[in-house]
Amino acid sequence: MRGMNMSTSQPGTEIGFTWPIRVYYEDTDAGGIVFYANYLKFFERARTEWLRACGVDQNRLADEADAIFIVRSTAVDYRAPARLDDVVKVVSRIERLGRASVDFAQEAWRDGTLLATGSIRVGCVDRIALRPAAIPPPVLAALRRGPNVNDRGLSTDND
Repeated sequence: MRGMNMSTSQPGTEIGFTWPIRVYYEDTDAGGIVFYANYLKFFERARTEWLRACGVDQNRLADEADAIFIVRSTAVDYRAPARLDDVVKVVSRIERLGRASVDFAQEAWRDGTLLATGSIRVGCVDRIALRPAAIPPPVLAALRRGPNVNDRGLSTDND
């Protein structure tokens, strides 16, 4: 699989999946700025939608393959604040695809301003034993194929 690097340019200018997220009151602190930990929630939503755009149904994966994805590690760098009612576009790319884990590079953007970057390692585990497990071959193939997106990096699925 080809390597995908983090960009520090406009979203959609490199290969990546983009997911828009509106900032609500529940996302902000008393000053009206997005609470720092909520970027992890934004990144999680974008990765979930990325998987969906790849054709991976996480409920079906758990039920049929007894496999689930869990976050193993995260690192976030904050660059600029997002505020109430902003539309934040989260760009997600695979940095490394292993036998049992995926390293994601994610960025949060608002109108051309880079707000935050994140490196997230997600592991596949057996849902009962919660021990590392190989990513099932059909899922691995879907991840290698990537999401079904348009020229702006947005999902073209109608789910």
